[in-house]
Amino acid sequence: MMNLIKRILSGAIYIALIVGAILLLDNSPVMYLLVFPLLIVLGISEMVTMAKDDATQSWLVNIIDMLGGAGLFVAFYMHYEGETMQSRALWLLPIAFYLLLRTIVQLYRPQQNAVHSLERSFFSLGYVALPVALLNCIMSITAPRLLLGMFIFIWLYDTGAYCVGMLLGRHRLFERISPKKSWEGVIGGVAVCIAGAYITHYWFDEFFQVPDLTTWVGLSVVVAVFATFGDLVESLIKRTVGVKDSGNILPGHGGILDRIDSLLLVAPAVLIYLLLIVPNID
Repeated sequence: MMNLIKRILSGAIYIALIVGAILLLDNSPVMYLLVFPLLIVLGISEMVTMAKDDATQSWLVNIIDMLGGAGLFVAFYMHYEGETMQSRALWLLPIAFYLLLRTIVQLYRPQQNAVHSLERSFFSLGYVALPVALLNCIMSITAPRLLLGMFIFIWLYDTGAYCVGMLLGRHRLFERISPKKSWEGVIGGVAVCIAGAYITHYWFDEFFQVPDLTTWVGLSVVVAVFATFGDLVESLIKRTVGVKDSGNILPGHGGILDRIDSLLLVAPAVLIYLLLIVPNID
């Protein structure tokens, strides 16, 4: 019972931070620019910890990678919120600084396998920081509230897949990577997502301001499909390095990567969906 209470509380705090950051964005970007870079910093920290091999990564490199990931998010925000060409061009500065600093620092670490060390750093940014930074792209072509809808669908899918899988799961989805996940859970998660799309359209249309039901249903399906792949990819990484959870910062949930694993593939998939499939989304 105590573990369940901790799980509920930590999950509620995580959700409250995400919802607050998005809803307050119309008035102030402060919380938005604190919460999402923090998720990136914690996620990269967990990636570095999981990926350690015989050659231990230095604290300086870890800090550079975490700051580089946070800087990537801020860079994307600067690009899409800039009012002039010059101010919008400034978004390249954090990326340029990171590339210069990270590669030059490697020169002074002769005991390390340079390729492995740089691979670890760049993969962490590409896997964790870049997808979260793409939230700025999604927001720029829609509105913050559709971004919130995307997160709600992720949470609905996770909840539906977990509950249905626990109750009815019999047929393994991808036993080699994740023995507990089932086809029944996936189908249940997709069904809950689609139901959420109908509820969102008919009950909360004025709040979200996306009048097209087809857009919502399509978004829910995209989220459900790629949330499944996102979960499996993180499971593959954890199985490869031999850990059960990416961390322990969220009691009952594991690490930050265990919470945002779906998002890391959902964000680029939703961006593709909005740009190539949904007409006149703005």
